[in-house]
Amino acid sequence: MLLEVEAINTFRGPAHILRGVTLSVGDGEVVSLVGRNGAGRTTIIESITGLLPVRSGHIRFRGEDITKLPPHKRAKRGIGYAPENSGIFPELTVAENLMISRWLSETARGAAGGVDAEAQALTVFPEVAKFLGRPGLNLSGGQKKMVSIARAMALAPSLMILDEAFEGLAPVVVRRFRDAVMMIKGLGISLLLAESNLTSAAAIADRLYVIDRGEIIFQGTPKEALANESVMRTLRG
Repeated sequence: MLLEVEAINTFRGPAHILRGVTLSVGDGEVVSLVGRNGAGRTTIIESITGLLPVRSGHIRFRGEDITKLPPHKRAKRGIGYAPENSGIFPELTVAENLMISRWLSETARGAAGGVDAEAQALTVFPEVAKFLGRPGLNLSGGQKKMVSIARAMALAPSLMILDEAFEGLAPVVVRRFRDAVMMIKGLGISLLLAESNLTSAAAIADRLYVIDRGEIIFQGTPKEALANESVMRTLRG
């Protein structure tokens, strides 16, 4: 497995949010993490990326225990992250936002002989090339999401983590992003997607985990999830 999360418990302040969460992502796999708002999806992602400390349990990436590593060292090992709010630096241009990831990747792996990850990102999202000189402040919501994913790709990751990549987008734009996810998978990059919409997640995922109240209540194929009345009832609330 590329990523292994084993029985993690994570707190936000005094609140015990994640309770023994275990999941995995294999090489070349698209895995969706589905749950209602407040179920714990973002907390899982922030635990994996190191933005929240894990109280107990283990997180392994390519067999290495990264549970105690700071976020930038996890990124250097090949974990790209596009947060729900895009996280674009508003005063920097799009090109400068991409440059940050390229620099981080080069300091980790060296500048020579590697894949041109930024060029790959622009192949997936050619629209981004049209506003490379534009400050992040002057982008639309959909454009910010494109830049956020492209910036994560510029890191040359082996795992991409996308938090609510389709949230707030028009249906035609959602289809565009779904196509982009499949293009990223075609480049050999694994993906972990956090989604509130089971239908959107099922359209692109190889496997699904469903989380409720900080616990994984289901894991299996999209077809199995859609046929599971207990899962559907939980997600409908």
